[in-house]
Amino acid sequence: MDRSGEAAYIYAKASGMLAKSFVGERMSRVLEVRSLAELWSLLFKTEVPAVPEFFLAQKIEQTAEKKFLDDYIKLLRSYSHPPQVLIWLLRFYDIDNLKDIAAALCLEKQDMPYLADIGSYSFLHYNRWPDIAAITRGTPVAWYNAVPDIHSQHAMDLRLDREYTQELWRSVEALAAADRETVEPLIKEEIVINNILWALRLRIYYGMDDDAIKARLVNAAVGEINDLASPALAVLKRPVDSFAAWEDWKYADLLNPHEEGAVWKIDPRWVELSAKVMLQKKAAAVFHKDPFSVSVLVSWFKLKQYELNCIRTVAEGLRLNVGASQMAEVTGFHTHAAIIN
Repeated sequence: MDRSGEAAYIYAKASGMLAKSFVGERMSRVLEVRSLAELWSLLFKTEVPAVPEFFLAQKIEQTAEKKFLDDYIKLLRSYSHPPQVLIWLLRFYDIDNLKDIAAALCLEKQDMPYLADIGSYSFLHYNRWPDIAAITRGTPVAWYNAVPDIHSQHAMDLRLDREYTQELWRSVEALAAADRETVEPLIKEEIVINNILWALRLRIYYGMDDDAIKARLVNAAVGEINDLASPALAVLKRPVDSFAAWEDWKYADLLNPHEEGAVWKIDPRWVELSAKVMLQKKAAAVFHKDPFSVSVLVSWFKLKQYELNCIRTVAEGLRLNVGASQMAEVTGFHTHAAIIN
C-alpha cells in the first residue's frame, strides 16, 4: 500500500473509531451514569466484574486506557514507516511509567506498579524490574539510573517532562512540510499553554520569581528561550489580580469570569480546564482538515486522550460519590465549553 493509500485507510478506520467514542457531545452519556457498574456497561459492553467498588473504578480506568492504546497502536501499524511524531506521542506513556516505577522503588515497594502497555514502541526494558539502571539503559533517559529519594523525585520528573517535550517537538520539526503545516500548530499550542499554566502555578501557588520559573519551562532546546516558552514569560508581567490587565491577552477566553466590583484573581485551575476544552475543539477541527495528513492520528490521539481523562474523572467521582455537576465541571465539559467559541 502506498502512502496515500495508507492515509486513506487510516482516516477511514480512525473516523469509525471516533464515531463510537465518547468525544464531543457524546461525552454527556458518560457524565449521566450513576454507578460504576453502569459506567462499565456503557464503555465496554461486557459483564461487570464482581469486585469491590475501589477495584472496579481502578479496573475501568485501566481497561479504558488499554483500549485507547491498543486502538492507537493498530492505527499506527497501518503505516509501513510511521512518522516519529506518532511514536513519540505514544511514548508519553513510557515517561509516565518511569515516574511510577521510580515512585514505587522510592517507597521500597516489592511489586511492579501497573504500567501502560505500548508494546514494541516502548524504549524501556520493563523486564529488568526492579533494576532502574537496567530499565533505562541504552534509552534516551539512561541518565535516570538510580532511585531518587523523596526530595529529588520532583526534579527528576520535571527533567523527564522537559526532555520528552523536546523530543516530541524535534519529531514535529522533522515532518515533511505538508504534514508539519497541520501538525505543528496543534502540538505547539498545547506546549505553549502547558508552559503558561506551569508558570502561573509556580507564581501563584509557590511564589517563585521570574528567573526560577524561566528555568523550569520547556524550550525547543536546553537554555534557549523561543516561542514555546516566551508566551509563558510574558504572562509573568501581568498582575494576577487585575482582570483589565488580561483582557487583551491572546487566551482571554480561557480566564475565570469577572464580576464588576468583585475581587478577581486569575485561577490557574479554571484556565487549565478551559484550555483542555479549547484544545479538543481544535483537535476535532484538525482531524477533518486533511484526511491525508499525519495530523489525522495526532488529533485522534489528543481527542482520545481527553476522553480517557474524562473517564478517569468520572470513575473516581463515582467511587467517591461526587455529584454529576461537579464531575462535569472538573472535566470542563459544560461550564468551560460554554465560554469558548
